[in-house]
Amino acid sequence: MCFDLRQRLFYAILDADYVSASAWTAKCRSLIEGGADLIQVRAKQASLERCDELIKAVRPLTKAAGIPLIINDHLSIALRYPDVGLHVGQEDTPPKVCRKYLGPQRLLGLSTHSIKQARAAIALGNTLNYFAVGPVFATPTKPSYIPVGLECVRCVAALNPPLPFYAIGGLSRRTVKRVVSAGVRRAVVVSDVLRATDTAKAVRQIRTDLCAERR
Repeated sequence: MCFDLRQRLFYAILDADYVSASAWTAKCRSLIEGGADLIQVRAKQASLERCDELIKAVRPLTKAAGIPLIINDHLSIALRYPDVGLHVGQEDTPPKVCRKYLGPQRLLGLSTHSIKQARAAIALGNTLNYFAVGPVFATPTKPSYIPVGLECVRCVAALNPPLPFYAIGGLSRRTVKRVVSAGVRRAVVVSDVLRATDTAKAVRQIRTDLCAERR
């Protein structure tokens, strides 16, 4: 694959529910400045064309920084660009179908919400590049999702999966150390860094905590 995710610890989500159109590119620059290793564009309420506009606005920034850019849910938008990856959920287009259209070089990730789903994702190691496990804690981003808890991510980490995985959901500068102590080496933090006055500083703090696990 075109990117090795083993050393990419902090996965940022540029979420249109938290970032206004006027602040979109500036917030992306802050994520990059702070050391984000991947950036996903997520705009659940937006039209396909609006999602496309959001990708176009930040793609030059991520390309210049050498950071993978990923679109949430929308296979059709990923296919418009040769270097944009895709993240899908359990109810979206199945990963094997996505891979068929994306080809072998694009990043492809999957959300999981249980040990069973995580094991299924691991079994898709020839299809996926990574998977996410969560929400670990209650999160305002997806309030209808029942938290899987630290025990779930601890059990997934104990599997020592060859496929990189990220903990997600309710993580913040206050809680990320708890998932690190559970054996998780990679994390997604959304609202805490996007709402921060100094987003770059918030990202740096989280990366420091994640990197501490690897010393």
